[in-house]
Amino acid sequence: MKLYSWNVNGIRAVLRKDMFGPFVAAERPDVLCLQETKAQPHEAVVDLPDYEEYWNSADKKGYSGTGILSKIKPLAVQRGLPAEILAKYDMSTDGYGDPNAEGRVLMAEFEAFFLVTVYTPNAKDDLSRIPLRRDHWDPAFLEYCQHLEKSKPVVFCGDLNVAHTELDLANPKPNMGKKGFTQEERAGFQAFLDAGYIDTFRIFTQGNGHYTWWSQMGGARGRNVGWRIDYFLVSSALREKVSAAEIHPNVMGSDHCPISLTLDL
Repeated sequence: MKLYSWNVNGIRAVLRKDMFGPFVAAERPDVLCLQETKAQPHEAVVDLPDYEEYWNSADKKGYSGTGILSKIKPLAVQRGLPAEILAKYDMSTDGYGDPNAEGRVLMAEFEAFFLVTVYTPNAKDDLSRIPLRRDHWDPAFLEYCQHLEKSKPVVFCGDLNVAHTELDLANPKPNMGKKGFTQEERAGFQAFLDAGYIDTFRIFTQGNGHYTWWSQMGGARGRNVGWRIDYFLVSSALREKVSAAEIHPNVMGSDHCPISLTLDL
């Protein structure tokens, strides 16, 4: 089963560039998870008849949003975090608005596992959303995955808006303590690993130079001055089922590139 994840930075923009259809035709994912779709469902005509479409759009138009396109019809689909977790990790005090109204989480249940796509809130240049990440969002999302895991293993993927270690960005020292590479955000990612989830790319590939996002300034992508902030993580129970985990930097159309996970089920 081939799973792909891609922050498209606006699904309509990728469709206009005529880069989405050729990507799907070339890679033929069984399931494609999307982040930062920036569209309501009726605003993006994907036109992939072999795929079921599921969307979780932000209340605010042209902002955030996630999607799942699947050749296999899910057993169930859930949009957003469940009410009991939202109540426990109250996010209503975040000055930017309720992140659960931003279409950031979409879950599809399959026979062997739950699949969750997530677009984690950005900490902002002034780090003003760090309290949300540290005290609310990151622990809430982890608890959600652990709640699902009580029933069956979990695969989650998407733009987690953090480089985990110094190997995950081209210039770690000047970015230390800046958004995407603060101790708080990195600790939030480490909590997933401590809970038993596996960063699948690191099963197969070590070292630096492997990135999924590049600034649109200064020719960063051409020089491969990037960050690895898009991930596939799996429950430890799926570890032996993971046969490949890759980054696809040659796929254009967004400031992020797709990543993929192959499971032998």
